[in-house]
Amino acid sequence: MQLEITECIEKGKARDVSTSPEVKQNLQLIPLETESKLFRALPFAPKVIGAVTQLIGGPVIKILDQLFTKPARSGMGTSWHTDNAYFSLKDPMAGVAMWIAVDDATEENGALRIVPKVFRHSFAHESDPKSDHHIRTAVQEDDAVVCTMSAGSVAFFCFGTPHATGDNSTDQARTGVGVHFVNRGRMAGLESRKWQRVALSGEKFSQGRLEYGSKVDFTREVKQRIHDGL
Repeated sequence: MQLEITECIEKGKARDVSTSPEVKQNLQLIPLETESKLFRALPFAPKVIGAVTQLIGGPVIKILDQLFTKPARSGMGTSWHTDNAYFSLKDPMAGVAMWIAVDDATEENGALRIVPKVFRHSFAHESDPKSDHHIRTAVQEDDAVVCTMSAGSVAFFCFGTPHATGDNSTDQARTGVGVHFVNRGRMAGLESRKWQRVALSGEKFSQGRLEYGSKVDFTREVKQRIHDGL
């Protein structure tokens, strides 16, 4: 994943969403599936499907994938928000985010932060002046938990969980990848057609053939990425 992201950044595929790029930068690449076969295949990994199914039941579909890279010293965090403010599911427990620490995530480089046990609360959101398209909300930050994570670690949280990331004040860039999943049988409220709809289980599951025209295999893509990086 680190090899893949480095290549994406060097090719200029990520876009800075900060409104003050001369001060802080927040590089976003969305969607990932059109830019990387490795990340397109990631949700098909059996461990991913198994974990997500345990959390939200099935059948499971993927609706979004993206990455955020915080450049060294000038990396800007993402403001407090809930995913459901974007997706509008009637039941926030029907959707789950998988957040991957591609690099070590620490307090100093802007690790993921969450506020637990408030996922049923309705949080009012507004446009975030620090971003050219994101939204933000207010939370009780004293209740927040900092998710310090080693590279390769994963956090799962439902769509109703407020979360944010901090600025990166270290000498190394820090990237996190987010993939969002929904239980197909509990999609009430998710009417927008702009979201991806990739079947990962159930009767519509085709191992990616219906969505991409050929079978998707995560293990194969990992081996290919390692081979290409040598």
